[in-house]
Amino acid sequence: MSLITSGPALDIDPHAPVVVRLAVTVDAPLDTVWAVHTDIGAWPRWNTDVESTRFTGPLAAGARFRWRTHGLDIASTVHHVVAGERIVWGGPANGIDGIHVWTFEETDGVVTVRTAESWSGAVVEEQPAALEQALRQSLENWLLRLKTEAERR
Repeated sequence: MSLITSGPALDIDPHAPVVVRLAVTVDAPLDTVWAVHTDIGAWPRWNTDVESTRFTGPLAAGARFRWRTHGLDIASTVHHVVAGERIVWGGPANGIDGIHVWTFEETDGVVTVRTAESWSGAVVEEQPAALEQALRQSLENWLLRLKTEAERR
């Protein structure tokens, strides 16, 4: 699926200058992994890269939340949610237009969490390699911390 330009984004922009795709397996029930990941207000408690969040809910397409990570203030909009399966959000931050897709699939009691994120914009076009590395590191950390928190519960 490609970027939908006439409505909310349902997938990343595969043609963006920066695209990162990663996955992790989590030895925890799907309900737990989903609950940890989608409790936006609790992100700073388990993900030390997230400094703060502001979200009043409910978690649904069109919902907006603000968060601060790596010194960036980000205003995100939820574009798509299928409870326990998929969430897509995106928004601009400091000249970067990001689209972030998360999917969750449970098989034999183990959950595979896949994340894909695209960044576009003039800032990204100026330094794609450095920004791709920064995004990759951030997502690796997020996945590891999500795994740790969900398995701890």
